Amino acid sequence: MIKFGPSGNSPSFYEAGYKNSLDAPKWLNQIGLNAYEFSFGRGYTMSKETALKLGEQAKINKIEISIHAPFYINLANPDNDMKIKSINYILKGLEFLKDMNGQHLVAHLSSQGKMSREEALLMTSRRLDECLEKIYFNNLNSMFLCPETMGKPAQIGDYKEIVDFCSRDKILLPTFDFGHINALTQGALKTKNDYKKILDYGIEKLGLEKIKKCHIHFSKIEFGKKGEIRHLNYNDKNFGPDFEPLAEILIEYNLEPTIICESRDFMAEDALILKNIFYNKLNLTKI
Repeated sequence: MIKFGPSGNSPSFYEAGYKNSLDAPKWLNQIGLNAYEFSFGRGYTMSKETALKLGEQAKINKIEISIHAPFYINLANPDNDMKIKSINYILKGLEFLKDMNGQHLVAHLSSQGKMSREEALLMTSRRLDECLEKIYFNNLNSMFLCPETMGKPAQIGDYKEIVDFCSRDKILLPTFDFGHINALTQGALKTKNDYKKILDYGIEKLGLEKIKKCHIHFSKIEFGKKGEIRHLNYNDKNFGPDFEPLAEILIEYNLEPTIICESRDFMAEDALILKNIFYNKLNLTKI
C-alpha cells in the first residue's frame, strides 16, 4: 500500500493545539495521512524513552515512521575521526528507528569536497562497506538504510550513483528525492518519460521488488546554477517538479513507495495534495 506523509510538523499542527511530536501520529491519522518522517537533521536530541513512545503512537495510529539522519554525515571526509563519527550517526539513527518501529533511515552519504568525483565515490563506497559491517555486527540489519539523491553538483548522489550504491546490499534502499533530482538537472523532470528513466534504471540494477518499496521525497525546489536553493510549496508556479507524471508511472508500474513531502511549512497539506493527485489518477485508470 502506497503511503503519504510529511517530513516534520506543519505550522497547522501547532495551530490545532498540539505541542509535542508524540501527538503527530494521531493528528496525521485524523487528517488522512499514513506516514511521518522525523528529522534528526541537526543532531540527535531525543531520549530513548521518547522514541519508544513515538513508535507506540505510530503503531496505534497506523502511521509508518521513518527517520532522517543528521545532515552532516560525510563518508567521503578524508579525516578518519569524521568517518567514524559519520558511521556512528548512521548506527544511532538505526537504533532510534528500531525504537520507533520504523523501517527507513534516510541519509545523505557524502560530499565531493576537494577530491575528484571518482575519488569521492571510491571513498564513499569503501566506507559504506565499513558501515554495513557494523550494521550487521550490531544486529541493526532488520531495517533499511536509504541513501538519498542530492540536489547540488558538489554532493555525491545523482540517481545513478545512489542506485549503484544500493546494489551493494539488500538493506540498502534508494530514497529518490525528485525535487533534488530536478534541481540538480536544472528542471529536467517534466514528462512521464523523465521519471520513467530514473525508475527503469533502478529496476534494471536492483529489481522490481526493491524499487516497488522505495522511499520517495517530493517537493518543489527553487534552484540556480549550483543546484538546490530552497524548498517551496506545491502551489509554486515557477519551479517544479510536478507530481502528476510520477503518479501515472507509480500506477503503471504498480509501485508502493512511501512518499514523504518536504514542502516548506505546508508539508502535511501538500502531502494530502499528492495523495489526492495519486488517487484521482488511480480512479481514472479503473473507469
